[in-house]
Amino acid sequence: MAQVLSPDVESLRTAVAGQVLQAGDPGYEEARVIWNADIDRRPAVIVRCANAADVSAAIGFARRQNLEIAVRGGAHSTAGACIVEDGLMIDLSLMREVTVDPVARRAVVGGGATLGDRDDATQAHGLATTGGLVSHTGVAGLTLGGGMGWLTRKFGLAIDNLVSAEVVTADGRILRASASDNPDLFWAIRGGGGNFGVVTAFEFKLHPLEPMVQLGLFFWSVDRTAEVLRLARDLFSTLPAELNIMIAAINAPPEPFVPEQHRFQPGIALLVTGFGSAEEHAAIVSRIRAELPPLFDLVTPLPYVQLLKMFDEGNAFGFRGYDKSVYLGDLSEGAISVVAEQLPRKQSPLSALFFYRLDGAYSAVGEDETAFGGGRSPRYALFIIALADSVEGLAADRQWVRTLWDALQPHALGIGSYVNGESEFADDRVRSSYGPAKYERLARIKAVYDPDNVFHLNANIHPAT
Repeated sequence: MAQVLSPDVESLRTAVAGQVLQAGDPGYEEARVIWNADIDRRPAVIVRCANAADVSAAIGFARRQNLEIAVRGGAHSTAGACIVEDGLMIDLSLMREVTVDPVARRAVVGGGATLGDRDDATQAHGLATTGGLVSHTGVAGLTLGGGMGWLTRKFGLAIDNLVSAEVVTADGRILRASASDNPDLFWAIRGGGGNFGVVTAFEFKLHPLEPMVQLGLFFWSVDRTAEVLRLARDLFSTLPAELNIMIAAINAPPEPFVPEQHRFQPGIALLVTGFGSAEEHAAIVSRIRAELPPLFDLVTPLPYVQLLKMFDEGNAFGFRGYDKSVYLGDLSEGAISVVAEQLPRKQSPLSALFFYRLDGAYSAVGEDETAFGGGRSPRYALFIIALADSVEGLAADRQWVRTLWDALQPHALGIGSYVNGESEFADDRVRSSYGPAKYERLARIKAVYDPDNVFHLNANIHPAT
């Protein structure tokens, strides 16, 4: 581990309102735990920041000590970008406050808040904005890369709902980024990831959303994959804006509504969520049951905050993970055949494949309005996730992820992957994810706010020279 002299660390402790931890200090071992248990790193210094001034002090200290910097929000980075060996970890987990203005329909969210923190606060007022699928995911990492979830068709990406942000840059300045304040920085952080500074607060616009939504979960055996994907394709062609469907290749949960003989068995599910009338949701439920009767289903009203927790247990801290992503323009017969052939080769019951449908409000935003790397035409985003409780289990399904990803490339859109869905950040993949013009624009902005590439433990944008 890097040796940082005690007097230097003591000066940092004096300078910050939060906590400064090193190996051997109480709380150090707990503070370095991140979601992906396959990654075990020991920072030389962990600064648990209480405010933006602490973040500025931590950045300055790291630069004077020549320490690499990692930034921890929710610690959900599969790639482990939130922790660094022998460097300095800026830990935002003390900054989880959420302030809601129900009249203006705005929420200000701390850089360490989780989606659960934010949604609990906003739903108390019957409001919401786009989040992800797991409530203990950090708002920061999800938002900076784009941010997809249950509400993407209805409200767009998380970045499409970002009004402003507080950003601490590489030189320690605390800046406001918005359409009128540092607009170049505001454009870049909406999709460009953590390349431009540490975001310590996000201001989101909120939308009315009833606390109760309609859920329909339909499950088929894995050998019915092609039929289910064709059914989903047909459903999406006329799907109203108030409905969403998530396609999930998962193992059946051991829940009371699952017949005992199907529990833990691999299969494919459609998760149909209704954010409007119960009648509209009931119509699509009836169609699914009539056209392709499932092994079992569950149709019920559900609090939206519980919908966000549906996959929490299966994605708890302590599992080993690896993932890749790919965009498809449509569910072609070729893509369906690949998925149907490869899906039975998944070994861990925790591993999964998720299909997000991206259209509606997602496609209402212009291609160049934000730095988001994915195109805005209607498409599917596929997340191929290996998750296991052992080194051997992860190794087997890591290969499954790579094989399936490779097999889908002939059917994929001619762009790179979604940066939030990647465990590896090869330069050529990052460049292709943004495309030449957008990458070059990001590189020029990077040269303004982080010319020395201080924030490089990410899907890195190299500053223009």
